[in-house]
Formats: sequence, structure tokens, C-alpha cells
Amino acid sequence: MKIQKQTFFFSLLFFSIGLIINAQKVKIPKVYSNIEYQNGVLGVKINKVFNPEVKVNPLYTYTKIVEADVKGDKEGISFDFNDPAIQGKLVYGLVKIEGVKYPQPVFFKRTSKVKDGKAKIRINQLKGKYDFVDWETKKKLILGYRYINEKGEIIYDGEINVKIDGKGRFQPDITLIEGPFVNRLTDTSAVISFKTSEPEISQINIGEDFYTDIVPTKNHEILVSQLKPGTQYTYDVLYGDWKETYSFKTAQKKGCRSPFTFAYASDSRAGQGGGERNLYGVNAFVVKKMFHLASARNASFFQFTGDMINGYSGSPDEINLQYLNWKHSVQDYWYYHPVYVGTGNHENVERIFKRTGYKGHSFFNGHIFVDRFPFKTESQEALFASNFTHPISDLISEDGSIYDPSKRSQDFPSYKELVYDYTYGNLAMIVLNSNYWYASSTNDIPVTSGNVHGYVMDNQLKWLKKTIDKYEKDADIDHIIVTIHTPLFPNAGHSGDDMWYHGNNEIRPYVAGKPVEKGIIERRDQILDILVNQSEKFVVLLAGDEHNYSRLIVDNKTNIYPDNWTGKRIKLKRPFIQITNGSAGAPYYSLEKLPWTSSVKKFSTLYALMLFTIESQHIDLEVINPETFEEIEKIRLK
Repeated sequence: MKIQKQTFFFSLLFFSIGLIINAQKVKIPKVYSNIEYQNGVLGVKINKVFNPEVKVNPLYTYTKIVEADVKGDKEGISFDFNDPAIQGKLVYGLVKIEGVKYPQPVFFKRTSKVKDGKAKIRINQLKGKYDFVDWETKKKLILGYRYINEKGEIIYDGEINVKIDGKGRFQPDITLIEGPFVNRLTDTSAVISFKTSEPEISQINIGEDFYTDIVPTKNHEILVSQLKPGTQYTYDVLYGDWKETYSFKTAQKKGCRSPFTFAYASDSRAGQGGGERNLYGVNAFVVKKMFHLASARNASFFQFTGDMINGYSGSPDEINLQYLNWKHSVQDYWYYHPVYVGTGNHENVERIFKRTGYKGHSFFNGHIFVDRFPFKTESQEALFASNFTHPISDLISEDGSIYDPSKRSQDFPSYKELVYDYTYGNLAMIVLNSNYWYASSTNDIPVTSGNVHGYVMDNQLKWLKKTIDKYEKDADIDHIIVTIHTPLFPNAGHSGDDMWYHGNNEIRPYVAGKPVEKGIIERRDQILDILVNQSEKFVVLLAGDEHNYSRLIVDNKTNIYPDNWTGKRIKLKRPFIQITNGSAGAPYYSLEKLPWTSSVKKFSTLYALMLFTIESQHIDLEVINPETFEEIEKIRLK
């Protein structure tokens, strides 16, 4: 998304930032330049001036909010968020799971005050006529709770399992922090992922078959296999002595031409309007409506490509909280259907350096930003991969490329679970990453090195070509759809970046202080050539980043170059279709005047859920506002 002063540092309202005086030394990746230590302090050296790193301490983090200390007594349970600055209230209520497809808390009429980081929920009030889950008899219950701060902002929605011991005391018990979610769906298997509050060996039951973890863990990814194509299965999740029951349907067999529907959207970071439109980094109000509509329309899977959250944080711990808020917002669909996610620029996790001598008031202009390292544990790539369960491709990283500063070590972040492909019936979906190794302060990249917003680097481009070729030769695949966060042709809000940068082809990544060969527009044309000129099956590019819905058709009559362009011009063998849908709740952008604007066939600033129906050789698209069910567009793409 566009980096704006008023949105970029939303979460910094809750930050305290100070210079790192005694930084623990971490190894500086060889792909960076002019990043060094002085007197034990990490910083960026520009024109002999040292710009030190700053430490970011957000008020709200996964550790404080989700992993709060909880104790019980005969009245209820007490929370300690371990930070006296945390104030506000908890709204709470019982959750019924038996016989309910989408379990939800029914909030009680009373609330619990959070004072100096502590609060108590008196569960004993929820008895008698308020006990609709029969906890008084069963001696166990699931309690849903929502933390709202003193400003009325919703910070977290969660649940906790509670038991009543032999002395009548309420005791916190092992809890599903997230999930279960259906992932990596094939015609004969699926991976069920979930996270428990304590490490243990959990189990998935399907009929008389059971599948378990090998060792105790909090992060569970259990493969269920030897299933039949296109078949509905009920599955039980067993953890501790709790059981939750959901279901999923295996994918159509590869090459099957029977009709199916899938959903697409992007950009659900927090919007304006208060309430659930900003659930600490997520527009949960819109997202919930989108995923429930997708469920109602029996979408077999949901592809969501980037900018789920506000992000742009120097704290991995805060990013994990925002990711969890997003996952909770979409979980009703995800219990039953796979959700495939691509990354965007707002998933960024950064090291932040204070610009020495800066006198202005802009936080963005006053600081320098690079992808956070160590890459294996703290980068935006690592955090994304740890939060989602996706297919794993053979694309490792940008190591081994012509720009790799060391052939003997891994110097770049990993692409694992960020760039991948999957099939469903006669469709192949290819998920790309245009924010890999992203450094958000673009003007500083020639100094620090890093990748720019929107640029697909060399190894990923080669992987795209190889993957397209694979499906071109595959007789079971009739349609190829490619999705990437940033449009090749921005239309509204991102004319200054994406794959255009006001027509400035000088914009490109720097590796170890050296610019790569191809500029952003040249790289755009290379992608176009692969998709349009080297593929017969490619149908449409699905993008996000811009907070609107637009359908663009580019052909050889479309002007796609700046006025002063002297480079090579691509000739397209057939029209190229790009559909941008960043309408999942982020603040809208209006249509801009660009060289190709006359080729925009449809534009809307309404919230938009895209539903593709694929039947043999045809693809139909229906675009619906999930808030009002208004039809935005209905067309046949192929």
C-alpha cells in the first residue's frame, strides 16, 4: 500500500522509541551496505554521519496480550498483562461449540475493568439463566473475551478454555489460540494447522482414522491423507480433553472439468469508522463479511494477496498480534475451506535507524528502514512463513543469483511459503511476492541496499518462467491465474510506486551497494512477456495494493511508457488482463490519470469480493459488495 504519513505509522501511536545504547550484536547480512557498528551501536553511515538504530517498544504485543498471565479462583479468572500502561476493559461471554457451525462468544451485559494491566472476569455471574453451555454441570467452558483500551479501540478478540476443579475454583486450561485451519488442500489430503496455549501432542480424527503430532508442540501442522477426491469429511480436533468438530471437502482431482467457485480479495488493513473497522491493524468488520459471503456462496478456496494488517513495525511481537487478529477475523471460513495468502508491503517488519540531524516532524522522513534481520528469525519473510501454512516450492531465495555477494553462505531472506503454486481441478494458481527483502525508505536504498516496493527479483522471475512452462505442458490444466500484491499497471493511489514510479525506470534494487541491471519498467515488461507472449493458458493477473476495484485490458494500442522512453517496447501477442482488488477494508483511493487510464474497463471504490466460477473452458466473474450485496460487475473472462 501507499506509504502515507497518516497511515504508515498508525501503530506508532503506541510506541515508545529510544536509542539502543548497548545493542546485542547481530550479524549484518552481506547483502546490505553501509550498515555497521560504532561503539556497540548498530547504525547506517551516510556521508560519514552515523545514524543509530532505534528500539521500538509497542504497548500492545502478542506476548503481553495473548500470553497474559491468567489465574483462577472461586469467582472467575484474573488477567495480568504485565504492563501497568495497559488500561481499558474486557468484554466477555460464553462460547457454544456443540452443534454450532461458526462458534461465537455471546457477550454478557457486564464488563471487567482493566486497571494498571490487570483485570478479573467473574465467571460465577454467568450461571443459571445465563448458562446456555451447561458449564455448571460439565465443569468446563470456553470464555470469549475482547480487550478494548481506554480510547475505545478494540485491541484483541480471544478465547480461553476454563475448567472448574474439585474445590469449585475456575482454572485456565489448554486453549486453541488459533485454528483449526484447512491448508495445502489436494484431492487426497490436507494439512490441519492450529496453535495451542501449551505444548502437547494433539490429534485429528476422521472417522476411524486418526493422525497425531510426533512430539509435543504449540504449533501443530497435521497431515491427513489417503482421502478421496471431491469428498466431504468431518474432522475432530482433540487437544487436552477438549474436542472441536469441523469439516472440509477435498479438492477436485487435478484435470477435473466440473464447475467450482473460488474467492479473491486483498488489502484488509485497518480502516476509518471505529469499532471492528480497526481491530488493532485489521478491518475485521469488512473481512468478516467477505469471508462469510464467500462461505455462503460455497467458494472452494479463498486467495488473499497481501496487506492483511497495518504492519510497518520494528517489533515482530506486535506483527504477530496483528496477524492473529486477522486470522481470528477470517477463521469461520478457514475452519472449513483453505485460505491462501500472499504478502504485501504492510506485512513489513523493519530495523529502524534515526536520521541524525533531521529537524522535521515526519517520522518516515526522519528515519531509515530495512528488512529486519537476522533474516531467519526476524525478517518479514520469516514471520510470514511462521504464521501461515502454504505449499512449499523449490524457490529457496535470491542466493545464487548474479548479484549474490557470497556463493558460500545464505545471504538473502527465504522465499519459503511466500512464493508458491497450487492447483484445483483444471486451474493452476501462481502466487508471487513483489515485496521480498523490501526496504521502505526507497531513496536510501542506494546507500543501505534492499529491494523496492513492486520489484520481482531475478531468481523469482526465473521460477515464474519455469512454473508457467510446467503448466503450459500439463494437459490437466486449462487455466493459469497469477496473483501478486502490486499491479503491473497502477490506476489509483500508487502511480508513484508499484511497477511504474511515475515512469522512472532508474528505480531498482541494490545488492551489497550495487544496482541490479534491470529497472522497474524493464522488469515489468519481462513479466508481461512471460505471462502473455510465452503462455497460452494465462488468463488474468490478480493484484491488490490499491484500495479499489479496477479491471484493465492492455493491448498493443495501449500507451504503457513514459513520454521520454527510449528503451525497448514490448509487443503483446494478445491482450493482457489485470484486475486489482484491494477493497477488503483499507481506506479507498480514487482513479488517477495515467497513460493507460482509457483502458480501464471498470472502476469502483466499493468494498468488493470477487467470485470466480470455473466450468471447463469458461471463467465467469461476479464482483459483489459484501456489506450490501450490491453487484459491482458480472462478466465472462474466458
